[in-house]
Amino acid sequence: MTIMGIYEELVARGLIAQVTNEEEIREMVNNGKAVFYIGFDPTADSLHVGHFMALCLMKRLQMAGNKPIALIGGGTAMIGDPSGRTDMRSMMTVETIQHNCDCFKKQMERFIDFSDGKAMMVNNADWLMDLNYIDVLREVGAHFSVNRMLTAECYKQRMEKGLSFLEFNYMIMQSYDFYALYQKYGCNMQFGGDDQWSNMLGGTELIRRKLHKDAHAMTITLLLNSEGKKMGKTQKGAVWLDPNKTSPFEFYQYWRNVADADVLKCIRMLTFLPLEEIDAMKDWEGSQLNKAKEILAYELTKLVHGEEEAEKAQAAAKALFSTGDAANMPTAEITADDFRDGTIDIISILHKSGLVPSRSEGRRAVEQGGVSVDGEKVTDFTKVYTAEEIGEGIVVKRGKKNFRKVVVK
Repeated sequence: MTIMGIYEELVARGLIAQVTNEEEIREMVNNGKAVFYIGFDPTADSLHVGHFMALCLMKRLQMAGNKPIALIGGGTAMIGDPSGRTDMRSMMTVETIQHNCDCFKKQMERFIDFSDGKAMMVNNADWLMDLNYIDVLREVGAHFSVNRMLTAECYKQRMEKGLSFLEFNYMIMQSYDFYALYQKYGCNMQFGGDDQWSNMLGGTELIRRKLHKDAHAMTITLLLNSEGKKMGKTQKGAVWLDPNKTSPFEFYQYWRNVADADVLKCIRMLTFLPLEEIDAMKDWEGSQLNKAKEILAYELTKLVHGEEEAEKAQAAAKALFSTGDAANMPTAEITADDFRDGTIDIISILHKSGLVPSRSEGRRAVEQGGVSVDGEKVTDFTKVYTAEEIGEGIVVKRGKKNFRKVVVK
């Protein structure tokens, strides 16, 4: 039996979408010769589930002896990436971008080992901010065909609405990044989402024309659910990796509630469980799929938040569906001031605990039958509770996935 290299494993896990030269890339990554980069756009102060694939890929490749570079787009964030957007992104200040970079690094350290030069984090503002316009036009602009650029998918979509010259330069900036990283750090490969393919090819082409060297690009499969939608979003917005923005319990619940059709694909693509173990699950059905969802949720929560938080989230989720012991669940406090004549109504509880953004939304949730207290459905939106009834705390549930333990302070 041939030993599976990291490249073969990535293929078996369904992670690779497109590559520039399969033979050469396989040879490089299997022998730990790749110095590769993935770009991260610092538009928020936390990474989210949409970045998960990239982080896991970096970890897998680093474990196989390759060197990752996390490129923070501090310079490009000043422009805004048109890929996948039909509107123009807002521009950001240098301070905000720096703060976001610091937050990213902290989260990335859960996945990637930055010690002893095993990985790097660099910011493209370091070279993009110093470029001289005339030099860029002569040295870089001369190598780009406008006709060819306009055939790229990201530009085609925007042409209908109007594409600003600012955004038109995004591909040139990203290509220049690859060129700069190749020269500074010997970076010979770029990874990115499948929607970045044309920008990545721009970089390999620029290196070939300017330096007469080969560099490679490989795109990662986008994480889509069975309905073809990007995963990692809920009604409330993105599922964040920062525990203050998405609690470990909510993070666990997100994965615990993926559709039956998606769970095995997610385990294959996102966890570090051995492939043999995953292959053994391929015929699982019914209640076995619930077991698979628990495995997925536990493994990913452990990866992002550590073993202790994963244990707590799993225990809280199980308790919720059995005894209602909710010690590890997100807690919301209400105070004596929230009571009117010794009682508080269900809508106030929903609103104060953060389960709904407004009272009208709370009323709608109750009327639609989506609210329960300690496992019993609440159908009357005028229902009230006394402090005694709340006692040690009640478990309030909205929809399938959102829970709070509500206590009186």
